[in-house]
Amino acid sequence: MRLKIAAFVFFLFFASVSVRLFYWQIVKGKELSQEASLQYSGSKKIEASRGNIYANDGTWLAVTRTNWLLFAELPKLSKPTNEIANLIAPFLVPQEDILIEIDRIEKILNRDGVVWVPIRHKITADIKEKIENLRITGLGFETEENRYYPEGSSSAQLLGFVGKNDEGNDTGYFGLEGFYDILLSGKSGYIQREKDLRGVPLLSGGVSEMTSLAGTDLITFIDKRIQNSIEEKLKEGIEKYGAKEGSVVVMDPFTGKILGMSSYPSYDPAKYNEFDGSLYRNPVISDTFEPGSVFKIVVMAAALDAKVVKPDTICDICTGPLKVDKYFIETWDKKYYPDSTMRDVIVHSDNVGMSFVAQKLGNNLLYDYLDKFGIGKATNIDLQGESNISLRKKWTWNIVDLVTASFGQGIATTPIQIIRAASVIANGGYLITPKVVENNNSFTKEKIISEDASQKMTAIMVDAASYGESKWTNLKGFSVAGKTGTAQIPISGHYDAEKTIASFVGFAPANNPKFIMLVTLKEPQSSQWASETAAPLWYSIAKDLFNYFGIQPEN
Repeated sequence: MRLKIAAFVFFLFFASVSVRLFYWQIVKGKELSQEASLQYSGSKKIEASRGNIYANDGTWLAVTRTNWLLFAELPKLSKPTNEIANLIAPFLVPQEDILIEIDRIEKILNRDGVVWVPIRHKITADIKEKIENLRITGLGFETEENRYYPEGSSSAQLLGFVGKNDEGNDTGYFGLEGFYDILLSGKSGYIQREKDLRGVPLLSGGVSEMTSLAGTDLITFIDKRIQNSIEEKLKEGIEKYGAKEGSVVVMDPFTGKILGMSSYPSYDPAKYNEFDGSLYRNPVISDTFEPGSVFKIVVMAAALDAKVVKPDTICDICTGPLKVDKYFIETWDKKYYPDSTMRDVIVHSDNVGMSFVAQKLGNNLLYDYLDKFGIGKATNIDLQGESNISLRKKWTWNIVDLVTASFGQGIATTPIQIIRAASVIANGGYLITPKVVENNNSFTKEKIISEDASQKMTAIMVDAASYGESKWTNLKGFSVAGKTGTAQIPISGHYDAEKTIASFVGFAPANNPKFIMLVTLKEPQSSQWASETAAPLWYSIAKDLFNYFGIQPEN
């Protein structure tokens, strides 16, 4: 009996040991192997240097600079913690914050149960040298990168910024920093060494290393002289006209190269966390709005291409307000011009005349042309944050939708969509892709209207700039093709007569443009009309551009 009991106990013991061995060796084997590996090997991440962003002249728009992390190895400190705090605090903060900084550093240096503590990130070279000259044993420095923007808030929405992701790694957000983040970031490397149980590297241990790959530099089409001009003039214009915000974009209409892009108010990308997050977005690509009368050039160009009208076609309904369904379509100034030609319709910015054009096109044809012009489609510009609102389905359009779309109501666009659509008229009929970076090979070019239609529309726009409501701003002798737009802002199902978005789009010289530019101002207070706000701002900037491109008056 005793022998059986002993055998049974031995069996239970053997079974228990076998189960435990199975658990540790098979179930937990991989995990334990990794933990053991960590006990005798240690690795350090080698950060990749982020690529720089340059203007087209090779000057910096965003650059990575080397800074340092100041740290302390607590057991090695050669001076009392309060003395160290008093010595280094004056180098780290302004005079008025020194006492707070001293208290902060003392708390860090008096932590229990830790050996290594970080004290301050982003230490510059001159501060590092001053602290090193104190010769305090136990203080040390590790290199770390800092994103620097030489122009400050200039081009902020265009560039974006570098922040931290959920893992604490540097990541680009918005603009170029966000769109090209993977390219700019490069690839991190590492160094791995064997160490003993105390964490001391073994001299005889193996070392494996993978070098980091630096990020790619970006060379943009941004022209510093143009960028500085639009930045300065836009700020002046917003203050002069009391606008809530505004934006300017200058582009080569033949290639889509963005030569300048600015929005105001702005922020400092190096201190992005000190600003309201709403400022991060780029209104040129992110803000949708009903374009108003600038949209008339797109619809008229479509009608000319479809040959449903000619420049001298007479509008036979332009004698007064037009009743459509239960609504009346009126002109912006309540003036009517019987027997207006299509040229007159654009020059007078006549909503009734545009309704005439829309009815000549019809729902299907107008919809197809808007689709060709890229309305309701992302432009695929190489900036993070582009917004888009698609056109409503073709079969849902009624007669009211048709006529209101002809003068830019009921259609949502972004400024970048408008300038791209206007470029079709400027470049002879091609839809192009806007782009900011030279390295970007995504250039596309699609013929969507005839050269004949684009030339006729250009001539009409020259007359609109010379004889339309903004004629007083026109620079005499210079050939400019342009159009104003004053769009009421829809609020709670109706249009607010007092709140408008004023815009002016134009290109010069009209017959062979060097640039196309769009100016938008949101809720200008001095006047709700674009002819008295956006148009004079456009010409103020254009004076600099004429000089820069060597554009001379024609007479």
